[in-house]
Amino acid sequence: MYRVTMLKYKACSMVSPKLVLLAPPGAGALPAFLWLRRRFGTMEPLMQRVKLIIPPLTPEKHKGQAGRIGIVGGCEDYTGAPYFAAISAMKVGADLAHIFCTRGAAPVIKSYSPELIVHPVLDHDEAPQEVSRWLPRFHSLVIGPGLGRDPGILKTAKGIIEAAKGLSIPLVIDADALELVHQNISMIKGYRNTILTPNVVEFTRLFNTLLDNQTNEREKSEEAVRDVSLALDGITVVRKGHADVISDGSTGVMGIEWNVRILYFSLEAKTCIFMIH
Repeated sequence: MYRVTMLKYKACSMVSPKLVLLAPPGAGALPAFLWLRRRFGTMEPLMQRVKLIIPPLTPEKHKGQAGRIGIVGGCEDYTGAPYFAAISAMKVGADLAHIFCTRGAAPVIKSYSPELIVHPVLDHDEAPQEVSRWLPRFHSLVIGPGLGRDPGILKTAKGIIEAAKGLSIPLVIDADALELVHQNISMIKGYRNTILTPNVVEFTRLFNTLLDNQTNEREKSEEAVRDVSLALDGITVVRKGHADVISDGSTGVMGIEWNVRILYFSLEAKTCIFMIH
């Protein structure tokens, strides 16, 4: 069992699908900076490792090489979540962020920032095809923030997930898109380029769906996150809550202690996932 001590920053977006900073068993509730100083002596070795996963800004690079991210979500009722997912990616260095939303959501999201590229296509009849033609351009795709539960929109989202899998695009599935996972586990089972980010209630539903509807409250344990990941053949699962828990099924369960703040990537402004090996 590992504890992960991370710096949390509320609104960020994904760059790479795995985790950050492992504190060994027995580290206790040391503030992160104390554990880091004990482990590394100074912050410099850690910062060198962080730099390895951040694209350098050089005159040789053109716009788009530091990250092109797609966000699938946003309906008339929910415009904030896709905005935060996209703008957070921009604020931490991504070059381009595209939001694919419904027509009713597009004017609102566009009014939040001129930096975002907004496509009002999710409620079009040809929405899966319209989104799919953009997929080869993206380094990662977030599906679910502000998506809503309209059956037609969910069907479109499912088609987009299947198309993204065909191109081996890393996925973050969050919020309303998790409903698709409940309905069709085989859709993402074994696709290890996926991160699921359920909250506690969403995780309980997923746990009960995958593990024979057990009702002994085992889903509240940290080991339950590992069990769900294993049941999905190694997909990374981030159970969001007072203490977030993350597992890919093989590296163990990692509970997060919020002792200090550090940049912590997420899609839908919630989950940072950098892994430093």
